[in-house]
Amino acid sequence: MKILFLGDVMGRSGRSAISAHLPRLRKEWNLDFVVVNGENATSGAGLSGEHAKLILEAGADVITLGDHAFDQKDMMTFCEKEPRIIRPLNFSKIAPGKGARVFEARGGRKVLVAQVLGQVFMKRPFDDPFSALDATLRQFPLGGMVQASLIDIHCEATSEKMGVGHFCDGRASVVVGTHTHVPTGDAMILPGGTAYLSDAGMCGDYNSVIGMVKDEPLRRFVTGMPKARFEPAAGEATLSGLYIETDDRTGKATRVEMVRQGGRLQQSGPTV
Repeated sequence: MKILFLGDVMGRSGRSAISAHLPRLRKEWNLDFVVVNGENATSGAGLSGEHAKLILEAGADVITLGDHAFDQKDMMTFCEKEPRIIRPLNFSKIAPGKGARVFEARGGRKVLVAQVLGQVFMKRPFDDPFSALDATLRQFPLGGMVQASLIDIHCEATSEKMGVGHFCDGRASVVVGTHTHVPTGDAMILPGGTAYLSDAGMCGDYNSVIGMVKDEPLRRFVTGMPKARFEPAAGEATLSGLYIETDDRTGKATRVEMVRQGGRLQQSGPTV
């Protein structure tokens, strides 16, 4: 199976890049399944139902969220109506929506998608991500209930993301980090066959401070004083993420490539 994961969509710039590039990539790379993290797609804070529809119409099979899952209030009800939206598995127990679902990829193959929030350096303590994932992966083993599984680990600390990667090694097809908006260079297949990347980066304008117009973040760093709201940068975005190929029989990853398309960053992606 050929799977594409794209990192945090950031504001209008990120949405425009998804609409412009994803349909082409889906065709050129002959993709079977696409997952997009959309938690910053609406004004850099959360995801609205309208913008979720835009991402899905562009070619995403599933959208994951994050700690800003419900910053846009209509997502409280929209995610109950739209099963292709995944909020964090270890969010509040009374949160709407689901943190893990099995989806159907091209050819009728089954793919588990789950997301967890980390605990290290996050603004509030969430439930233990490891026990949440353990229960889910036991329920949907590779080579049995599903042909592939993808885990989005949304957190600050690369050490915690790596811990989740090794914890899931051999039990998930892909573990990929989101949240920091900066792509890491450690794409690899772990010893047990799980594709891993500490952070997919963002789909946004990199001439910025993690996707925000530079002036206000710089003012706060220099003076320690806020003066205005953060605003998403509006220049050309780079689509950042991870391309993975998996074995349908075992669910293990057989190939992994970093993806950077458009915008300012050095370009990369699979040669097909």
